[in-house]
Formats: sequence, structure tokens, C-alpha cells
Amino acid sequence: MKNIFLVCGSGASSGFMAAKMRKAAKKKGEEVTVKAASESQLDNVIDQIDYLLIGPHLAYKEDEIKEKTRGKNVKVAIIPQIIYGSLDGEKALDLVLSLEESG
Repeated sequence: MKNIFLVCGSGASSGFMAAKMRKAAKKKGEEVTVKAASESQLDNVIDQIDYLLIGPHLAYKEDEIKEKTRGKNVKVAIIPQIIYGSLDGEKALDLVLSLEESG
């Protein structure tokens, strides 16, 4: 089971992306949980997640967000704008799977 957390400004747009990712995972037979919320809620879930995807509009906070994951076994990536803007759940899931493969 892969526990994925998406952060964005308010949690609204990432909520749509999370739903698309869950649908894509079901289609691929991947067992995942995908939750989305604002960055302010990250501290509450940091110990329960494996992957952290950051909305492209928060790219400027990448270092600050990665600092919160230091010492934790959490892989972090920024969702490319092209994927986020089109709410492409399959490509976002592929991003997570590529993080997994990169060790």
C-alpha cells in the first residue's frame, strides 16, 4: 500500500487530482491511498505517508516542505504544471511509481 499526500494552497484543486489518481490506480491495480490538503496540514500526516506530491504553484516552497520530511522515509516531487493543470491522474500516478523505482 502506497500512502500518497498531495499539497496545494487550499486543498481544493489537489482534491480533484487525488480523485483522478485513485481512479487511475484502481485501473492499474495499484494499492494506494491518496489524500489531498493544504500545506498547513502536512505536519499532521507526515508520519503516515510514503509519497508527498507538491502542487506546481508551491514549487517555491519545495525546500521548506522537504525540510519537514527530513529523517522520514518520504519521497517528494513537484507535480509538473502540465499534469496538474490537466488533472491527469494517470501521469501523476506514474510520477509516484517513478519515485518508487528510483529508490
